[in-house]
Amino acid sequence: MNPSRILIVEDDVDNGRSLQEAIGDLGYETEWTATGNAGIAAFRARGADVVLTDLVLPDVDGIEVMRQIRALDAGRTPVILMTAYGSVDSSVRAMKEGAYDYLQKPLDVDDLQAKLARALEAARLRQQVEQLRAEARGGWSAKSWVAESSAMREVVRQTLLLAQTNATVLVRGESGTGKELVARALHADGPRADGPFVAVNCAAFAESLLESELFGHEKGAFTGAVARHAGAFERARGGTLFLDEIGDAPPAVQVKLLRVLEDRRIMRVGGQESFQVDVRLVSATNRDLDARVAAGDFRQDLLYRLQVVGLALPPLRERRADIRPLAERFVAQAQADHGKRIRAVEPEWYARLETHVWPGNVRELRNVVEAAVVTAPGEVLEAARLRLGGGPTPAAAPATWSVPENLTLEQIEKKILEEALRRNGGNRSLTAEQLGLSRRTIQRKIQDYGLPF
Repeated sequence: MNPSRILIVEDDVDNGRSLQEAIGDLGYETEWTATGNAGIAAFRARGADVVLTDLVLPDVDGIEVMRQIRALDAGRTPVILMTAYGSVDSSVRAMKEGAYDYLQKPLDVDDLQAKLARALEAARLRQQVEQLRAEARGGWSAKSWVAESSAMREVVRQTLLLAQTNATVLVRGESGTGKELVARALHADGPRADGPFVAVNCAAFAESLLESELFGHEKGAFTGAVARHAGAFERARGGTLFLDEIGDAPPAVQVKLLRVLEDRRIMRVGGQESFQVDVRLVSATNRDLDARVAAGDFRQDLLYRLQVVGLALPPLRERRADIRPLAERFVAQAQADHGKRIRAVEPEWYARLETHVWPGNVRELRNVVEAAVVTAPGEVLEAARLRLGGGPTPAAAPATWSVPENLTLEQIEKKILEEALRRNGGNRSLTAEQLGLSRRTIQRKIQDYGLPF
């Protein structure tokens, strides 16, 4: 990584050379000009990551330098003004004009170092915001993913390769690892990108409603069917259909899905004739489908059809090199979403994120970062204010749990669910994530066991 570049605009030769030396000792690349116009020309020719300019210059003043530099790069580059002691009014005016910060002469090296570091961090966060906005305009390509870890680089490679095919893909991974993101990238990076992308969560519908959602229904097929309804397979024609939480699909729906995968034809509920559909199918699950097959809860022949190609997503704890860059991106996102300004992030703040186990994976990280940005009292993210969910750090010794005697399997399941709900303050979504179940399943089991949550 190239060192950050600091442009110095200072008419005093001794001060200019001293600044060059001091900033160079901090590990930054520097360029020094003695006039405002020369500084503007240098920025136009070579750019800079931060501009440090004196307020009083022999040709144009530092505020004019700042205005012209901001005009050249749309205000992306932080400008720090240097002012003589007592020039408070000028400093305030500079801040109102758009200066990132100011330094009073004679300069304190520690103060200089801190403000340069904060300015560079602010520039990096702004770049992240712009990148996110560009991504929102440009789609869901896997090329935009954070993939510093070798595990995630392999996922990117596989995703880009599979995107060029029409293969049916089953994405496996824990809750919160980004399975829908993979599905969207398989669509966006492939030849079907101009077609529709339709997503259906199989755990979010009752059995009868899921059939209608997937395959559609004819008018009068059931009470309330007042008009013909096009199902997800029809709506996704020419594009991609994503079936999330496929492991929760009921048996009757599994049978129909198998038939569709075999002959690429569907029949609406209440219909008499089948018709062809041109759809690329991607499904995802956080369940152990092999175990469900063994238990008789999932059809083995359907699993074979769904998993023509399998793609496994690593949990966040196995891709720790991605935690900081992901967090930086989420900080930028939260700023853009909530109109907050974060000027600096304490190093320990990132260190705490990197040592957490993240049972909720990337989704949990995003939520934690967003909460930190929204609730920050100032413009600095402080490690002491970071609120992480319960769960041991990797360094902690794993807890042991022995099965109580004389309990049935149902009683053990009830006990585990009750303890998880109590630990999470009754939060059903978080409990579902930690136990690898759908929220609907958690709700049903709470009712079945009569739990007070």
